[in-house]
Amino acid sequence: MTRTLGLIVTLGALAIGGLVAAQNSTPSGQNAAAPAPSAAPAPAPGPQAGPPPAGGGQKRIALVVGNSGYQTAPLKTAANDAGLIAQTLQAAGFDVVGARDLDQESMRRALRDFLDKAQASGPDTAAFIYLSGYGVQYEGENYFVPIDAKLARAADVPVETVRMSDYTRPLAGMNLKADIVVLDGGRANPFAKSGPPLAGGLALVDAEPGTLIAFNAAPGTVAPDGDGPYGAYAQALAEMIRDGGLQPVDIFNRVRLRVNETTKGAEVPWQSANIKSSFVFFERAADAPPPPVSVQQAAEVRSRPMREIGPQDAYAAALERDTLQGYTDFVAAYPDDPMSPRVRAIIAARREALTWRRTRITDTPPAYWSYLRR
Repeated sequence: MTRTLGLIVTLGALAIGGLVAAQNSTPSGQNAAAPAPSAAPAPAPGPQAGPPPAGGGQKRIALVVGNSGYQTAPLKTAANDAGLIAQTLQAAGFDVVGARDLDQESMRRALRDFLDKAQASGPDTAAFIYLSGYGVQYEGENYFVPIDAKLARAADVPVETVRMSDYTRPLAGMNLKADIVVLDGGRANPFAKSGPPLAGGLALVDAEPGTLIAFNAAPGTVAPDGDGPYGAYAQALAEMIRDGGLQPVDIFNRVRLRVNETTKGAEVPWQSANIKSSFVFFERAADAPPPPVSVQQAAEVRSRPMREIGPQDAYAAALERDTLQGYTDFVAAYPDDPMSPRVRAIIAARREALTWRRTRITDTPPAYWSYLRR
């Protein structure tokens, strides 16, 4: 008898900061009674009040999953992070479905059900997927790891895990108002101890039209383990979503800056955005204080040469641009700055990710030989 390790639940009744976990004895295909949380959830950080949600008659749907209960190496914050994001999205007017500790069968079913829901919702829909747990890359594709995955070798990845593009591409093909897919899974993983190791971090991808794809850590890099009940990325994302009036790209740019600040440069998030429609999570409150730096002032700073704005502002500008050229310009302008070693590491990881992606797209023997000989 197959045992379902996760339960998909509508989020309205979930406790603050955590997601409900199903009892392991629930048979697959049967309806489960609502179970008690497996552990008391951590309190949500910070104030929960905020500006009014935007959207009006616009449909907003979200799938939020937090996988913590891996047998090989449990994660401390993944379930709490998912609970925090679910709360935030619900406050922004999303119809949120949340789940915790999903096995492969439950994970695939949750994603299929979400695609069906998105298709039925129509073109004026904003769809948001947030997955927290272990993510791995294999042969240029990103995979999310269910809690029952057995990954003795790298070659087990396609069989034991869930390939993200199998779901993100159909979602993009629906031409919704906005698709946002967040993979909070760039972590040092304990898998594939036999044979060739898995490549570190997540693989560089290009967002489909109408889509934003975000990682907690830049392609080819991993986030450090945090000490608190929540990860730095989830906390920053929840905070920036609640800052009213921001477009998705602005939100994730601010998340990158906040996470870099919180982790002292040890974690640098990344996103690829191709959203053309205007979309905000919350309206900006009428009595909200003006931003410390106007959009025009920020744009002026970003456009100036690195050497003219000082190392601290130049570093922030490089992070906000998040381009290989921007990072290279910073190192050229401030080679001896204390942050230069970190920026050089970002440059190396980004070049590796770009080169490997070009190789995979070309997909010819000469391309692979060129990659190996470089």
